[in-house]
Amino acid sequence: MLTTDQAQERAHDIVRRATAAGADAADAVFAADAATEVSVRLGKLEDVGRSESEELGLRVFVGQRSASVSTTDLSPAALAALAERAVAMAREAPEDRWAGLAPQERLMHGAPPLLDLADAGEVSPEQLRAAAEEAEEAARAVPGVSNSEGGGASASASVWALATSHGFAGAYRTTGYGVSASVIAGTGAGMQRDYDFHSARHRDRLDAPADIGRRAGERAVARLDPGKVASGAMPVVFDPRVGAGLLGHLSGAIAGSAIARKTSFLLDALGTRVFAPGVCVRDDPHRPHGLRSRPFDGEGLPVSPVAIVEDGMLETWLLDSASARQLGLEPTGHAARGIGGAPGVTTSNLYMEAGKVPVATLIGDIARGVYVTELIGQGVNPVTGDYSRGASGFLIEDGEITGAIAEFTIAGNLIAMFGALTPANDLSFRYGINAPTLRIDGMTVAGG
Repeated sequence: MLTTDQAQERAHDIVRRATAAGADAADAVFAADAATEVSVRLGKLEDVGRSESEELGLRVFVGQRSASVSTTDLSPAALAALAERAVAMAREAPEDRWAGLAPQERLMHGAPPLLDLADAGEVSPEQLRAAAEEAEEAARAVPGVSNSEGGGASASASVWALATSHGFAGAYRTTGYGVSASVIAGTGAGMQRDYDFHSARHRDRLDAPADIGRRAGERAVARLDPGKVASGAMPVVFDPRVGAGLLGHLSGAIAGSAIARKTSFLLDALGTRVFAPGVCVRDDPHRPHGLRSRPFDGEGLPVSPVAIVEDGMLETWLLDSASARQLGLEPTGHAARGIGGAPGVTTSNLYMEAGKVPVATLIGDIARGVYVTELIGQGVNPVTGDYSRGASGFLIEDGEITGAIAEFTIAGNLIAMFGALTPANDLSFRYGINAPTLRIDGMTVAGG
């Protein structure tokens, strides 16, 4: 694996080649990664995989015309040809008045924040296999589990670098580890499947494989013999595994490109109340060893924690440089850059703050409702906010979670859903996007 300095130099080198070939401006991304994955099933080794890659992406500007190219051939001759081809492509591209590099005066300078995104350990395939076997064995040991889809474990390391022709160069390294288990409970037509997994930047922060497996087994068994739910309007409680998806709909609706195209259900919502008082949504790129932490954004701008929703009020759009120019605003440090194409927009460690009530209290006054643990299908209109998803989970009766239910649909409109949302106090940071248990009153539930 290259060092961050070597990765940074790779990106800087192709930018120099592009400007020498006639580009007025350019930026480049270099990414290298190596990963090992091991999977087992029914106690036997099923697969061992190893992947390594190095890729480079270049974007060039000739006036207001631009082009993007990428390659895995990093030989000097290939890079020289790549730069010349990119400039030739840009000269033939249509003009885009909004495209361009990030404002030079906004670029990050100085030492990046220390985010502790990588550890120094080496993990052998034998160790990964042992973790995968332990997770699956614990899942299969849960009474009622009848079969297994397998256990898995992985380890990866990567380095990512960005360089621009107007003065930015930076790189950072990350590691990642994961353990998972997926099992089946019951027999015949009554079989039910569920899973659990955990990912972390540092291996010593992973949940114990046996705990991951046990949760997978218990979840599968709990889903056995699902009943039906009668249709009607009722409270819906979202398990944290699925509730975080609502924050994904929020971030998509406030992305600068959606606002500029006028294709968002929150088009006129900036500075207005979109959630109930007390609800706060934050984005924290500086979270130590966070799964989506980063020291700078995809255009070289500094990043910092930001309140997206404060006390229910929508405080900001998410803007890269192009959408900021189009809207007459400043970029917010949320640009995301892949190997190919222009930057887009993304959040980092997005989360909804914990509320003040325990989960038991959140559901304690629900005479009849549903607790959702799985959502199926897409069913979300980003322009209108209309929301309709297939679901499975558990019935809530007289303030208690009771029997499993399946084959029902939950529906509403995200504007109304956000306004009626109440968070519990059980937030934990397990994923890239995190939310506590969420309750939304007045949703439409349609039974099968």
